[in-house]
Amino acid sequence: MSLQVGQEAPDFTLPSHLGKKEVTLGDLRGKNVILAFFPLAWTPV
Repeated sequence: MSLQVGQEAPDFTLPSHLGKKEVTLGDLRGKNVILAFFPLAWTPV
């Protein structure tokens, strides 16, 4: 799946970096969200 500039991102859930809960994109609606992906960064997420 690919997105075009300005297209709404699909809703998804990922583990929190704090390891205590999950974060769902839809729960952040109306807030500024930055998604950063670090390939091969050896992170658990």
